[in-house]
Amino acid sequence: MNRETGADRICLTLPTNRACPAAISAIAEEAAYATRHFGVEVRLLILDSSDEATRLEHARVAAGLPATRNVVVHHLDEQRQRAFLRRLIWQAGPAEPDRILDLMLPDAVSYGSCTNRAFLIASALGCRSVHRRDSDSAYQILGGEPAFPIHHELASLGKRAAEASADVSETALDPAHAHRPVSLVGSSFIGELSVDIDEIRRLDEGIYHDVVSLWAPGHWSDEQKRQLVEESFKGAGTDRFTRDHSVLTLVDPMRVDMCNISFHHEVYERVPLPPATSTIGSDYFLIHMVHDAALPGVLHNRDIENFYTPERRTDAGFIAYQTRFVKFLLSMLYFNFVYDGMAEAGSALLDDHEQLRPDTVVGLLRGSTGLDRTENLWRLERVGISYRKLGGRYEAFADRLTVRRDQLLDEAESDIEDFALLIEAWAPLMRAARDHGIGSAGG
Repeated sequence: MNRETGADRICLTLPTNRACPAAISAIAEEAAYATRHFGVEVRLLILDSSDEATRLEHARVAAGLPATRNVVVHHLDEQRQRAFLRRLIWQAGPAEPDRILDLMLPDAVSYGSCTNRAFLIASALGCRSVHRRDSDSAYQILGGEPAFPIHHELASLGKRAAEASADVSETALDPAHAHRPVSLVGSSFIGELSVDIDEIRRLDEGIYHDVVSLWAPGHWSDEQKRQLVEESFKGAGTDRFTRDHSVLTLVDPMRVDMCNISFHHEVYERVPLPPATSTIGSDYFLIHMVHDAALPGVLHNRDIENFYTPERRTDAGFIAYQTRFVKFLLSMLYFNFVYDGMAEAGSALLDDHEQLRPDTVVGLLRGSTGLDRTENLWRLERVGISYRKLGGRYEAFADRLTVRRDQLLDEAESDIEDFALLIEAWAPLMRAARDHGIGSAGG
């Protein structure tokens, strides 16, 4: 909260590693909308991992944004982010400081790590919530006005569910949970698939089904896998936004996307996201945990429009993205185990103060690392067979998988161990962020 104005302070964040001047301008408009309609102070946080020329262009765009009362822009390149993290880690004093720094700011792409940095910086800035958008998406337009998701996020996030029920279209929540705060508000996307595998579907529907079904637990029936494939990576489909609709509920993780999400601070201050590198889907963990712990959420329909950037069409982009997809498939051996454990635990994921219990998650993660890798060997084999049938660059990628097989299997397991390590270090990091603020990295 801003002590001078009494306004609640929130963090609207845009992590990026690509050119996105239009996205920066658009998210600034959303920040201005939030201040006008909800009286909040917005810290607009741009976490920039782009190359130098792109960062300079982003800095120019950010500097040229219209001055808006109660909107403060923080544009942090990786050098500033690293300086902030080093200071924070020194103050928190974890057992393996260099390892924690690597997990928070790795050399490779990490969807979880960039959002974890936003969580820590938001806490250092005194924000009560984090609202995340992506640089390869855009807002829908209705009647000449953008359909900003923050409209629903600020209407409900942090309120007791019983109170928030007055601000939604319908309620589908067990009254037993009505005393708990709304911990998540989110929606999905329209447009291109969230995972860049639509070319596989166009080439061969059968192979697409075989490959996508590999993220299901190995014991699932053919019908369960068919339904999973039908729902996977499509978001809200193609229906355009025409009017608002929102539901107070336990939000199904399959119905929201990380380009269109907000979390209350009591969620991300307790548990971070998996810091796995080059792994799509590694940033969805908290959505599952909020659902399984029976923390209320709001699902709305201000879906964001997803599009693909040209880089994905290059040979290098193809290899990078297919690697991220395969690593996602391998991660599911462990996360399916953890998700099953969280679903069984239910409200036991909460402590006596109804806060998320990090120790329970650590126990499940460590328990998963002893799983037999046979299922993942089978996944790699099935991907290789399918990609060789497609031929061309898919066949060449399958050859790369064969060479890297043992490395990929080891990485999938070590990623889980790293996640457990980060969770154990998270509470001291959060305390240091709240106690010492953003410092000279403020931007």
